Amino acid sequence: MLSGCADRSPNPFFADYNTPFDVPPFDKIDDEHFLPAIEEGIRRHQAEIDAIVNNPEPPTFENTIVAYDQSGVLLRRVNPVFGGLRSAETNPRLQEIARETTPMLSDHSNSIRMNQELFARIQAVYEQREALGLDREQMRVVEKYYRDFERSGAALPEEQREQLAALNSRMSMVSLQLGENQLAETNAFQLILETGEDLAGLPGNVRAAVAEAAEQAGVDALGIVTLHNPSWIPFLRYSERRDLREKVFTAYFMRGDNDNEHDNKDLFAELMQLRQEMSRLLGYNNYAEFFQSIQMAQNPQNVYDFLYQIWEPSLALAKKERDQMQAIIEREGGDYALAPWDWWYYAEIVRKEQYDLDDAELKPYFAIENVREGNFILANKLFGLTFEARPDVPVYHDEVEAYEVFDRDGSHLGILFIDPHPRPGKRGGAWCGTYRSGAYEYGEKIYPIVTIVMNFSRPSGGQPALLTWDETTTYFHEFGHALHNFFADGLYRRTSRSVPRDFVELPSQILENWAGEPELMKEYALHFETGEPMPVELQEKMRNAEFFNQGFINTEYIAAAILDMDWHTADHGEEIDVRAFEAASLNNMGLIEEIKPRYRTTYFGHIFGTGYAAGYYVYRWAGVLDADAFMAFKDSGDLFNQELAERFRQYVLAENALRDGMDAYVKFRGKEPDIEPFLVRSGLK
Repeated sequence: MLSGCADRSPNPFFADYNTPFDVPPFDKIDDEHFLPAIEEGIRRHQAEIDAIVNNPEPPTFENTIVAYDQSGVLLRRVNPVFGGLRSAETNPRLQEIARETTPMLSDHSNSIRMNQELFARIQAVYEQREALGLDREQMRVVEKYYRDFERSGAALPEEQREQLAALNSRMSMVSLQLGENQLAETNAFQLILETGEDLAGLPGNVRAAVAEAAEQAGVDALGIVTLHNPSWIPFLRYSERRDLREKVFTAYFMRGDNDNEHDNKDLFAELMQLRQEMSRLLGYNNYAEFFQSIQMAQNPQNVYDFLYQIWEPSLALAKKERDQMQAIIEREGGDYALAPWDWWYYAEIVRKEQYDLDDAELKPYFAIENVREGNFILANKLFGLTFEARPDVPVYHDEVEAYEVFDRDGSHLGILFIDPHPRPGKRGGAWCGTYRSGAYEYGEKIYPIVTIVMNFSRPSGGQPALLTWDETTTYFHEFGHALHNFFADGLYRRTSRSVPRDFVELPSQILENWAGEPELMKEYALHFETGEPMPVELQEKMRNAEFFNQGFINTEYIAAAILDMDWHTADHGEEIDVRAFEAASLNNMGLIEEIKPRYRTTYFGHIFGTGYAAGYYVYRWAGVLDADAFMAFKDSGDLFNQELAERFRQYVLAENALRDGMDAYVKFRGKEPDIEPFLVRSGLK
C-alpha cells in the first residue's frame, strides 16, 4: 500500500517505469510524488498548448487537432493513478493533496478550453473540414473537439467565460467534498453486536463475517455491522432483531443528512445552483438539457417518458409485494406496518416460501475465484480471449490481482487489475477504470491497463469469499466494461472510446445475461468444496425466482433516476431546502413509504460528479439495449455465436471512433432496439 515517507525517493512519474508492460510502479510511488508530478504535468501541458497556438503555419488537422489530441502526456500518466488511488485506496494525505490539486487542474482545464487562440485554430479546421479529405474517424474527432470547446464556453464573451471558469472551479471542489463526506459517513458507523440475542436469525456464514469484521476492527464483541454492502445487506436480510435492523438501515439512508461536519445538504444545494447557472450561461434551460443534448435520449422529456413507462408497472408490482409481506407480518402476529428496514427480511421469507430458494443455498456455488473464471471462460467463448496471472506486475494493495490479457491470436491486449473487497480507504459500489487508456501516441499503439474494483463479501469462517447472486452479476457487469476498454480501437484519444453515457452501460449489462445461463453456469457455478456443478434443480429454482422482488428492485432504482432528473430540471431559487425538495419529488412520483430510493440526495455519489448527473437513468436505458441485443444470441440458437460476438465486438465495442450509439447498435443488430425483451425480463409484462 502507498503512504508518505520521510526519505523522499526519486519521483517515478519523471522517469521510465521499468516495470512489466509499463504498469505504474505502485511499490515505488509515494503520496508525496503526486503534487510535484501534477504541477509539472500542468506546466508541460501548457507549453504544448502554447506551441500549438503559436505555430505560424495555418491550422491543419495534423498541427492542431492531432497535436491537441496527443498533448498532456505527463498528466495522462499521473492523473489516472492519483484518481484511481483516491477511489480505491485513499488516505488523509491523498485527500489533502486532492483538495490542493483539484482547483489547479480545474483552472488548467478552463484555461485550455476557453483559450481563444486555440479555439480559433480548432474552429478553422472545423469550418473547412469538408474540403480537407478527412476520413470518417478524422471527421468525427474534429467535430467532437469543436463541440467540446463550444460546450465549455469557448464561444462566450469574455465576461461570461470568466464567470463559467469560476463556476467550474467551485463545482469541482464541491463534488470533491461531497464524495469525501460520503466516505466518512460510511466509515463512521458500526453496530456492535454484544450478545447472542443480537445475532438472532443470522446464519453461520453471516455470523462468521460479522465476527471477523469485529476482530479486524479491534472491537471486543461478537460482531460488528458496517454500512458496506456485504455487511448491512445480509444483516437486514436475516436478522430477527427488528430494532437493530432499523438502526442499521436508518444509519445507511441518513448518510450525509445528520447535521454534522460531514453533512452534504448545503453542499449539494450549492452544486445544484452552480450547475443551473452554468447551464444557462451556455444557453440551456437546465443541466438536464445540457447533458442530454449529446445523449441517445436527446432531451429531458424523452427521459421522463421512458422512466415513467417503467415506473408505473414497477410501482404496481411493488405494492403487491408490499401487501404480500404485510400479510406475513400479520400471520406471524406482528402488530406493525412493514417499514423500509423490514423489506429485505420479509422478502427473504417470501423467496423461501414461494420459490423454495434460500440465498445461502446459492452462495457455495459462487466462490469468488470461480466467478472470476466464469468471466474469463465467457470472454474466451465469445471473443477467444485468454488470461494469465502476472504476480510480477506491481499492484497498489496486496488484495489486488493482475492478469495479462491475450487476444484470439495470442497477441497482448492489455493488463487487468481485479480489486474485490471493501476497505476503509475504498469508496462504496463497484466500478471499472483505467490506469492507462488504450489509444495511439504518435502512431504507436498504447495498450490499456484496466481495473475493476468491487466491494464484495470477504472470506470468512475458514471459507473462501462466497458471493451473492447480485455480487456475481455485478462481477460480470464490471468485466463487461473492462472488455470495452480492451477492445476500443481508435487512432485518436478523443474518439477511441467515445460513446454516449446512455450507451456505455450496454457492454457491461449484456454480460450479466450470460451469468445465469445453464451453458455457462456448468462451467463456473461449482461448489467450493466438492467442485460439483450447481444441481439442475437448484438452477431451475433460480430461474423460477428470476422475477422475485422485481417490483422493489425497479421501483427503488427508477425512484432514484426520477429524483436525479427532478434535481436537474428544476428552476432552483437562491434557497434550496434539500430535504423538502427530495420529499416533494418522491411524493410527486408516488413512491410508497415502505421503499426508499436506491440513493437519497445526500449520498447519491453517481451525481456528485458530472459522469451520471442527470444521467442515472442510463442503466435502464441501456437495459433495453442489452436485453434486445442478448435476444440476438438467444434467437440464433447459440449463446456463444461467434459471428454475432464478432459483430458485437466490431460495432459496439471497437469502432466507437466511427459512429454514435444508435448507429453502432443498428450496425450490430440490424434494427433499432425493442423494449419488449426488457419488460419481459424485468417481470413488468
